[in-house]
Amino acid sequence: MQRGKFLTIEGTEGVGKSTNLAFVCDWLKTRGLDVVVTREPGGTPMAEEVRSLLLSKRDEPVDETAELLLVFAARAQHLAQVIKPALARGAWVLSDRFTDATYAYQGGGRGLNKAVIEELEELVQGDLRPDLTLILDIDVELGLNRARQRGELDRFESETIGFFERVREAYRQRAESAPDRYRLINAGATLPEVQAEIDSVLSELL
Repeated sequence: MQRGKFLTIEGTEGVGKSTNLAFVCDWLKTRGLDVVVTREPGGTPMAEEVRSLLLSKRDEPVDETAELLLVFAARAQHLAQVIKPALARGAWVLSDRFTDATYAYQGGGRGLNKAVIEELEELVQGDLRPDLTLILDIDVELGLNRARQRGELDRFESETIGFFERVREAYRQRAESAPDRYRLINAGATLPEVQAEIDSVLSELL
């Protein structure tokens, strides 16, 4: 059986990931594909518990290395229980975030050593990488204003503008480093324009 495709959607806060994830899912399903939609951190009951640990605000300072290890612990479970089995049966996996988010948030935002992230990526994933990553790119302040309109901010959403500027720059650098895998989408455009661009990218993939 042919292995399925692995697609991920990335971006800073307020870029419209949920809306466009649904658009991509519908786009694929209308073409008769078996689609598994998931998210990170999370995707399994255990990984969702880790997600709650990571996103909850707390009085205790969260050590940056502890945060990084929790992210990869959730990812290991997610891969074993959801992603790898789905790909093996020929399904297309569509994930709201994956390891690019770790390079952006823990690497770019927190300033953690990229080499350490690479070692953990190799340990947890082996040679598995997404076939296509859509990076929704937007002005940081505009995105944060959108996020605030959704309601109370979680621990990550409550970070400083400077943090998110570093996250955005890390995403953009990754897009530039491997244009064959990444597509940078202007999420500041109107929704029809954003989705027309995504439609074009997906048509290329198929």
